[in-house]
Amino acid sequence: MQFGICPLSIVSVRSSADDTSEMVSQVLYGEHFKVLECRKFWSKIRIAFDGCEGWMSNHQIKFIEQDIFNTLEKAKNPLYSNDLVSFVETEESILLPILLGSSSQNASLLSHKFDGNHLPRNSKKANLVQTALLFLNAPYLWGGKTPFGIDASGFTQMVYKINGCRLLRKVQEQSEQGSPLSFIEESEAGDLVFFDNNEGEIHHVGLIMDNNYVIHVDGKVRIDRLDHTGIFNAEDGKYTYQLRVIKKLI
Repeated sequence: MQFGICPLSIVSVRSSADDTSEMVSQVLYGEHFKVLECRKFWSKIRIAFDGCEGWMSNHQIKFIEQDIFNTLEKAKNPLYSNDLVSFVETEESILLPILLGSSSQNASLLSHKFDGNHLPRNSKKANLVQTALLFLNAPYLWGGKTPFGIDASGFTQMVYKINGCRLLRKVQEQSEQGSPLSFIEESEAGDLVFFDNNEGEIHHVGLIMDNNYVIHVDGKVRIDRLDHTGIFNAEDGKYTYQLRVIKKLI
């Protein structure tokens, strides 16, 4: 088995070994992964952080030795960049932009220099909403994980990741984490709220704010009212998502 790390700002992870196939997720700068299968131009990977699998172009991978991968796996309290956009300097003295939530502490493994800000190692639950607000108005993008394009579960995953908590990639997977709450009144800012469709399938997630508001992705990262029925979109004058379950993870 081979191992790799992302040396670029952001790279698409696709459902098949084709540039035109569905983007299932993304890897950000400094993220590491296992290489499950290596072909001439593409490799199937499994992201270490959340176990998400897909295909990456070999031109966008820096292959690493297993001992380096193991060191990354054992790292406690990893650091993530805390600016919407910051930079690393490459060996060629070129500035490479990296985005909010990138694994900037791994810059030295890529022979890069990082001079930006990190979130404190011991983040508190109260920081979750403040982190979420950094993504406000980010456009919806299926499979996205950045302020320049993000989906519902990518949004909640990144907010929790930056604050030192591990969430899985898909909405259904996230809904199986944490402890359920019976009522909105039991929730706190930073808890997750899940919504289902007419078939009873959980298909959406948001992050609870104070005073019965929720921040979530619907066309863009936005703030709406939340009650026992679900999300009420004041602009459209209707409920857009049906409440299913509230989960406390921290």
